[in-house]
Amino acid sequence: MAQTLLMPKATAIWLVDNTALSFDQIAQFCKLHPLEVKAIADGEAAQGIKGLDPISTGQLSRDEIARAEANPNHKLKLSEPKVRVPESKRRGPRYTPVSKRQDRPNAILWLVRNHPELKDAQISRLVGTTKSTIEQIRERTHWNSANLAPMDPVTLGLCSQIDLDMEVEKASKGRPLPTAAELGATLQSAQETERLTPSYERVEEKEKEIDADAVFRKLSSLRSAPKDEDDDDQY
Repeated sequence: MAQTLLMPKATAIWLVDNTALSFDQIAQFCKLHPLEVKAIADGEAAQGIKGLDPISTGQLSRDEIARAEANPNHKLKLSEPKVRVPESKRRGPRYTPVSKRQDRPNAILWLVRNHPELKDAQISRLVGTTKSTIEQIRERTHWNSANLAPMDPVTLGLCSQIDLDMEVEKASKGRPLPTAAELGATLQSAQETERLTPSYERVEEKEKEIDADAVFRKLSSLRSAPKDEDDDDQY
């Protein structure tokens, strides 16, 4: 991994203020233009930036600065870092232990049935298999299809629950929302609901069916009965 200077402008500010290096030397070391270094020295650029000491960060040594000050043609070189950071390796297919490789077809069958939204590449990353094997299990053409049983890859130890949830979330982002039929909704259609008669209309119909004349006749008979009894008592 190539060495790079940390915070070049801040380093240039410190070198301008604390050394006798030429603008060209500072520009070459900090990967800046000499005119930009001159503007920093004149206070016209990088006014809000605090200088960074390259000696304290281990990027320059005092001897290297002294040699450059003594020789205007000397080019500053970065000091060798004390700690080497290993380069990040490119992530390849997931490694599956030999003892668990026989469980991969069962895990693939479980993923195909329970998460049909997952793509072949995602299943391959989760359990460390090939696309041809996934296609054979999808189409039931695998040599051991009759004996396969769906099993959770997390339970089998082929992947973690976090990895599985992340892949499912990625696959679900572009999917359309489920329809009412997929959700098993039982809502009645508008045509069926329009045929229903409101309850208050039913009450009105019942009230209309009551015979008003019969009600008044009954009331008049109740009123006349006490008068007849009073007339009999007078005699």
